[in-house]
Amino acid sequence: MVADLAISGSVLREGRFTDAVVVVADGRVAAVEPAGTHVDAAERVRLADDAVLLPGLVDTHVHVNEPGRTEWEGFATATRAAAAGGVTTLLDMPLNSIPPTVDPDALAVKRRAADGQCHVDVGFWGGAVPSSLGRLRALAEEGVFGFKCFLVDSGVPEFPPLDHDQLDRALAEVASFDGLMVVHAEDPGVLADAPAGGGPSYAAFVGSRPHQAEDVAISGLLDLARTHGARVHVLHLASASALPLLAQARADGVRVSVETCPHYLTVSAEEVPDGHTEFKCCPPIRDAANRDALWQALVDGVIDCVVSDHSPSTVDLKRLDTGDFGQAWGGVASLQLGLPLVWTAARERGIGLERVVGWMAAGPAALAGLAGKGAIEPGCDADLVAFAPEASFVVDPQRLHHRNPVTPYAGRRLSGVVRDVWLRGDRIVADGAVTPEPLGRLLEKERP
Repeated sequence: MVADLAISGSVLREGRFTDAVVVVADGRVAAVEPAGTHVDAAERVRLADDAVLLPGLVDTHVHVNEPGRTEWEGFATATRAAAAGGVTTLLDMPLNSIPPTVDPDALAVKRRAADGQCHVDVGFWGGAVPSSLGRLRALAEEGVFGFKCFLVDSGVPEFPPLDHDQLDRALAEVASFDGLMVVHAEDPGVLADAPAGGGPSYAAFVGSRPHQAEDVAISGLLDLARTHGARVHVLHLASASALPLLAQARADGVRVSVETCPHYLTVSAEEVPDGHTEFKCCPPIRDAANRDALWQALVDGVIDCVVSDHSPSTVDLKRLDTGDFGQAWGGVASLQLGLPLVWTAARERGIGLERVVGWMAAGPAALAGLAGKGAIEPGCDADLVAFAPEASFVVDPQRLHHRNPVTPYAGRRLSGVVRDVWLRGDRIVADGAVTPEPLGRLLEKERP
């Protein structure tokens, strides 16, 4: 048999780099052979001496916003950005599209909007809102990968939060078919008691969303997860003071996993200038000591994965003209930059690239149950990234592919350049340029 593709060079597999030949046939990794093995292949690629071969990243926290708010983002632009950043699989959040993905009809609308536009593989989360309680299994049977809920105002009226009793009901329902609930965990009572955070002061904004809001919400979530035996996932953890709660719950057998995001790992509150609302996100970027504790939790295994929480908007909604953190949309657009951002910070801390890729590929794949993603192993999809870890570049917003060129990282020099990307063995990025044909597929989770 003639293979479709053979890539030779330094390959990351099983947590370490080794010289090898990755053999691809019919869109999957057929074999990983020792360096120097002759492979009869239609195409042979030898990596440059300064490049390594990584599994395609998996980003389980992306707001594509199409349909309904496609001027904020869209499947074509988001998936081009993903491909350029080495992300070969993403899961789309159930908001801020209109309609939100809270029932099978809305999911069908979302799939129609995405069909034929995607440069990478795309799956979908369902939404758990008050009106969808009691009907979550129907969404699961349509192939969503789990359910997202908010415990506070989501920022859009069509996706309201769950109160404590509604979360209790939702977790009981999801546990009945062994589904997954992913949770924006901030407590509304704590936020109501916090000082207002309007105006240009970043310190005031952080004070308006204190770490106690996360801690209280996470504590309540863990109690309910323990009661129902439900599987839960804490989204975008920013509060390091919640880490002991999470570690203890896991030790007690609670089925909880945790993510954090590049902005919490690469920026500190002390670095955010007043009025620079491109840094606004919720929960907020906290201080440097908090950031250091998040890194330690990754190393220790308390945090499982790093994903983007790519949540863009139109430029006007970021209120860059007034710098008012109270009025600006809360979201950081970083889908294209996640790998170099995290790698740049990790190497400064003496953390190897293999750990970074574990957090950004294998970890999210395991969260979503994507067995064929996030690794270079026989049988896995041939989603592969040629990455030059020692090369560097300066972030230019005009070279980013997401729809609205707003980023808090403009002008920052980052280590690591994505050169080539293959999706199921087809090259979708060639020497940094995304190919024009969208080859991504729409993914479905196995039905309960």
